[in-house]
Amino acid sequence: MASRVLTVPNQLTFLRLGFLPFFIVLIFYEKYPWALLILVLAAFTDGMDGVLARSLNQKTALGAYLDPIADKLLLSSSFVALALLGKIPLWLTILVLGRDVLILTTATVILLVSGYRQFPPSIFGKIATGAQVLMVFVVLSIEVFHLPILEMMADLLAYVVAGFTIFSGFHYSVVVARRLHHHG
Repeated sequence: MASRVLTVPNQLTFLRLGFLPFFIVLIFYEKYPWALLILVLAAFTDGMDGVLARSLNQKTALGAYLDPIADKLLLSSSFVALALLGKIPLWLTILVLGRDVLILTTATVILLVSGYRQFPPSIFGKIATGAQVLMVFVVLSIEVFHLPILEMMADLLAYVVAGFTIFSGFHYSVVVARRLHHHG
């Protein structure tokens, strides 16, 4: 059993979780180059754990739960920390966190009421998550490189993130409602 827990992909996910406190501390102490480096490393380990899980046939139930949790913790804490420092609009942070709370609440209710059901992420959820990661990357890059084009990108990206976050939240709600209706 230990070998199914300590697979290479799961170890990379644990590593990504281990980056989190350092990442947040670096943001609060405005050590943006180091925070950007950790974000890039976290993104790399996120990509690698998926590739390795498939190529090494090391997909696990733990990894299926842990990977999205690690992603959400990194993104949510990034948005909160950067919003508290005035680097990301507060309204956008509330929107991103609100969608995550909606999804988490829905998943918890489904789990409690009807037992485990698998609801894989939609393409819209993946796009929203990708846009959110890009937003954090651009905001940190602004602090490191001080390029006006990055500030313009961040302004535009805030609305792109908002749009995909709202759309993916509604899409998730509709898909879950349909599946529950068909299985109920």
